[in-house]
Amino acid sequence: MLSTLQTIRLAERSDLALLNTALAALSAELNDPHPATPEFLEQAGFGPVPTFYALIAQSGADTLDGAIMFSPVTSTSMASTGTFVSDLWVAQTMRGTGLGRRLLAAAADWSAMRWGAGYLKLSVYDQSVQSRKFYDRLGFVPKDTETTMFLDKSGFKTLKGCK
Repeated sequence: MLSTLQTIRLAERSDLALLNTALAALSAELNDPHPATPEFLEQAGFGPVPTFYALIAQSGADTLDGAIMFSPVTSTSMASTGTFVSDLWVAQTMRGTGLGRRLLAAAADWSAMRWGAGYLKLSVYDQSVQSRKFYDRLGFVPKDTETTMFLDKSGFKTLKGCK
């Protein structure tokens, strides 16, 4: 049951261990490795050029209900800035309460105010059937004209050396 005391707020430096806990839980659920640390998140989110923003949902000082991590993205074909949601996690006990939708809405509102975002973009793992159903219910649709491509750290390092 959703507590009336639940708040969704922008993550701060002091929340990095909490945020990392949420991201580690998400990684575990997806059977992904989780080499991230609070120190990595501090550099990426609070360094000279922040590469992500995050919101945390709590119903008490010691209760982590959910988290979302997102960043700006730009589409010239849509002539719009948007928001790429890299991670969305909701605690098992909070699933089905609308918290996932509320976190996405809060990220949409925040990024619309911050950088004029007009759309959300995200990726869903093929094996994450429940997540896909959740996004389908909210109106997300696959974009048939796109395939997510990935260049790993080794490939990135090699590419950086090609001039």
